Amino acid sequence: MAHLHEVDRSKNEVIRLERESVIPILKPKLTMTLANLIEHSSDRAEFLKLCKRIEYTIRAWYLLQFEDLMQLYSLFDPVHGAQKLEQQKLSSEEIDVLEQNFLTYLFQVMEKSNFKIVTDDEIDVAHSGQYLLNLPITVDESKLDKTLLKKYFEEHHHDDLPDFSDKYVIFRRGIGIDRTTDYFVMEKVDMLIGRFWAYLLRVTRLEKLLSRRSKRHNKKDPKKDNEINSEADGQDLYVERIRLENMQLSFHNLLGKTLIQEPTFDRIIVVYRRARTKSKEERGIYVKHFKNIPMADMEIVLPEKKNPGLTPMDWVKFLGSAIVGLVAVVSSLEMPSADWWVIIAVLSTVIGYIAKTYFTFQQNMAQYQNLITQSMYDKQLDSGKGTLLHLCDDVIQQEVKEVIVSFFILMEQGKATRQDLDQWCEELIKEEFDEECNFDVDDAVEKLEKLGIVTRDSVGRYQCVGLKRANDIIGTTTEELVLKAKQGSMTS
Repeated sequence: MAHLHEVDRSKNEVIRLERESVIPILKPKLTMTLANLIEHSSDRAEFLKLCKRIEYTIRAWYLLQFEDLMQLYSLFDPVHGAQKLEQQKLSSEEIDVLEQNFLTYLFQVMEKSNFKIVTDDEIDVAHSGQYLLNLPITVDESKLDKTLLKKYFEEHHHDDLPDFSDKYVIFRRGIGIDRTTDYFVMEKVDMLIGRFWAYLLRVTRLEKLLSRRSKRHNKKDPKKDNEINSEADGQDLYVERIRLENMQLSFHNLLGKTLIQEPTFDRIIVVYRRARTKSKEERGIYVKHFKNIPMADMEIVLPEKKNPGLTPMDWVKFLGSAIVGLVAVVSSLEMPSADWWVIIAVLSTVIGYIAKTYFTFQQNMAQYQNLITQSMYDKQLDSGKGTLLHLCDDVIQQEVKEVIVSFFILMEQGKATRQDLDQWCEELIKEEFDEECNFDVDDAVEKLEKLGIVTRDSVGRYQCVGLKRANDIIGTTTEELVLKAKQGSMTS
């Protein structure tokens, strides 16, 4: 089942999304809220100490792995990587091995950070609507390397890989909503002409002919994917699309400000390499990080975009309009009593439609340039090393929160099966923070067992040790010793 589905609820366009495993609560708020639920102040102090020790220990576990990741990336940084590779004097085969090692580490961190690879079905659903970007954007594939990612995926199987996965990979995480309120004058004119054109096609019965052709060319229409898994339905999120195309016609709607709404991917990371040229062998790996990207405008994050122009369909519209107009005029003139008003009306419609197609393209082109500029300055969070550091911290924060919540539930409930623990953790997050997530219980219990503060009985139920015992098992961390030494030097 795809992660995104477009469903029809009372003629509203709604996107159905699977809940994600990210706990959307800041760690300080999480720990303090849970601590305040503990009755005795001495236990509260022990719990807060345990939270710190859990974080310090998990951070230490990941430190070496993240160091390897950063050192490998320094060789493939598009800015300085070539110089460092030259200093290392490595053979081409050795570099091939190192870049695959880097990708392996990177994809592991992505998975731990709960990023998912965007699939073809998800892209179909995202692109089945329009938001602010109204031009067909394509990638110049000749400028992208096709061997690096292809080799990785041949050795590391992933389900539902998109068609372009040999050239670039798009990761996404989190869901939000983007709203824009404006008069949308040209867009409304475009919508009115589009509806009038659709009416003409229905009247002339050309609609059936065109729809038959489009069915032959379209593999799948995501709008018709209305199957909803009854079990998953209660757990899923529904986000509505509000588009001008579905707007009810009225003077108030046409002349006043209009709100449009589109679901967004809260975070998107794009990974790719440029193609080698005659003068340069590219080894740099680009990692670019974006925020709040509307699903329908996802093309703005694509690498090496071609400058959009009038599409073949636009030229077909021009030619078709001219032919229809010519046929209508000739047939009207051949009639015994030619109605000049009909001829003028037909010509006006055809010329208006051609003008509309051209001027709409010009306006969309200007808006496209603005969106690209905005994506560079507002939407792009970071790239390269900055993105990797952000990801590494993300992994630590998420795992710490999962472990803390799981330990707290076991401390309050006593023994629990894995399924019960998963359910109770989700209920706690809902009750105390009014947030919903698909809790990743497997990661949490694995870490708790590794820490030695949770055990399993003969029937597979988990139970935790007491708070003071848990702190003794983990022991005094290096960070605590440093803090004590620092406080000692300040008081002396």
